[in-house]
Amino acid sequence: MFKEYGQYDAMGLSMLVQAGELTSSELLEAAIARVNAVNPRLNAVIHRFDDRAFQHINDGLADGPFTGVPFVLKDLLAAFAGEPLTMGSRGMTAVPDYDSELVRRYKASGVNIFAKTNTPEFGLIITTESKAHGVCHNPHKLGYSTGGSSGGSAAAVAAGIVPMAHGGDGGGSIRFPASWCGVFGLKPSRGRNPLGPDHGEDWQGAVAEHVLTRSVRDSAAMLDCSSGHEIGAPYNIALPGGSFLAATERDPKPLRIALSRKPLLNTALHPDVEAALNKTAKQLQDLGHEVIEVEPDIDISHFWRDFFVVVCAEVGAMVDYYRTLYGRACVDKFEPATKNMAMIGRSLSAADLVSAKKGWHDVQLAMGKLLERHDVMLCPTVPTLAVPHGQLPNSKLEELLMLASHRLNMGKLLMRSGLVEQMASPVLEKMAFTIMGNISGLPCMSVPLHSSVDGLPVGMQFTGRMNDEETLFSLAAQLERDLGFSALATL
Repeated sequence: MFKEYGQYDAMGLSMLVQAGELTSSELLEAAIARVNAVNPRLNAVIHRFDDRAFQHINDGLADGPFTGVPFVLKDLLAAFAGEPLTMGSRGMTAVPDYDSELVRRYKASGVNIFAKTNTPEFGLIITTESKAHGVCHNPHKLGYSTGGSSGGSAAAVAAGIVPMAHGGDGGGSIRFPASWCGVFGLKPSRGRNPLGPDHGEDWQGAVAEHVLTRSVRDSAAMLDCSSGHEIGAPYNIALPGGSFLAATERDPKPLRIALSRKPLLNTALHPDVEAALNKTAKQLQDLGHEVIEVEPDIDISHFWRDFFVVVCAEVGAMVDYYRTLYGRACVDKFEPATKNMAMIGRSLSAADLVSAKKGWHDVQLAMGKLLERHDVMLCPTVPTLAVPHGQLPNSKLEELLMLASHRLNMGKLLMRSGLVEQMASPVLEKMAFTIMGNISGLPCMSVPLHSSVDGLPVGMQFTGRMNDEETLFSLAAQLERDLGFSALATL
C-alpha cells in the first residue's frame, strides 16, 4: 500500500505514475483505502464505482497531466454515463447515458473517476445536509458544516481521499466550502468552463464549475485541460496567452490590491476572520504589493432581492421541466424549500426577471470600475467560521416560502417586503462576500491562508478582472510558496 498517498498533490501523483514508480492501480487502491477509513465519519462520498474505475485502468486512461490520479465528481450537473445523477435529491433517479462536456474533458486529462460526492438538493443550500444523502461532516471538526454546495468534494480533498475534486459554484459553492474545509478553490470567469450539453448557462450565468484542490498548480493545470468554448455555448472568452499552469510558476508583478472588509449585508466579521484579513493584508504588503482599503459601490438594498428573483425564477423553470420529464412523483419528493422557491418563481413576471438582471448589470459595472483602478480585490471568503450542523437550517425560510405557496401573488409581495432577506439572513450573511463573483461573473478564489484560534480554517477571497485567472493563479502560487497554506485535516 502506498502510505505516502496523502502527501502528494494530483500532479505529484501523476509524475510518480509517469516515472514508473507507481501504477494507476496502486493509486486507486490507496484512494479506496482512504475513503474506507474516513468516509464512515464524514459522509463526503455518497456513490462509488470502484470496479468500474479499475476497468478504466485496464481499458487505458487518457495520457494527460493527471494520468492515473483518483478523482471524484460532485453529484450535481456533471453527468457520467451509466452512473446516477441525483443532484442531492430523493426525486432524481434517472441514470444518464452520456457524459457532460466537462466530464469528457476531465477524462481527457487522465483522471480516474471512481465516486460521487455529497451535495445539498440542487445546490440550493449553503450547507451539505440533504434529506437524500444526509449530513456531510467537516474533516477539521466532526459535527460542523463543510459549507455547500460542494461540501462533499471539499471534505474529500481536505481529508485526503483525493487531491482534487470537481465542484460547482452558483453563489459561492466552490469557495465557501473551500474556506471552511481549508482547501484551494477557484471559481473561473463566466463561460471559461463548459456547462453543456444540458446547459448553455445556468442561473443566468451565475454558475461556474471547476475543481477544489490541495495545491494551486493542480487547479491551474486542470483549468488548462477543461477550459475553452463549446458548441452552442452563449459565451466565448479568450484563452490565456500562455497557460494557467505557467502563471503559477512566476511571481506576479507588484499588485494594487483593494481590501474590502464590509460584507454585502448588515453583518459583522467574526474576530478571527477579521484578524486573518488584517494579517493577510500585512503579508501582501511584505511581498511588495500595495493594499488600499476601498469598498465596491454596490447598492445592497436591491442586491439580495435581485439574486432571489433570478434564482427563484430558475428553480421554478427547473421544477416544471422535471415534472414534465419525469412526472409528478419525482417533484413530490423534492425538499420543501425547492418546491416553494419554485412557487415564488412562478409568481414573478418576466418584467421582474429583466429588472433583476438590470440590477446584476449594475453590480458588474461597479466591480468593473473598481478593478479598473486595482488589479485584484481582497476580502474574507466567508464572514464567519464553520458552524455546527443545524445552525444553517432552512426551516424558517421554508415556513416563509410556504406562505407564498398558498397564493401565487404572495411571492412578489414577499420579495418586495424584504421579509425573504430578513428571514434568510442567517444563511445570506455567510454568502455576503462570495455571491458578488457569481452576479458579476468575475473569477474569484478562496485561498486557505489562516486558521482560527480553535484550528478551524479561514479562507481569504481574491477577485480578479474578467478573464484574468492568470493573475489570480500567479498570486495564489506566490502566497503558497512564501507563506504556506493551512494544514489539511488529520482524522
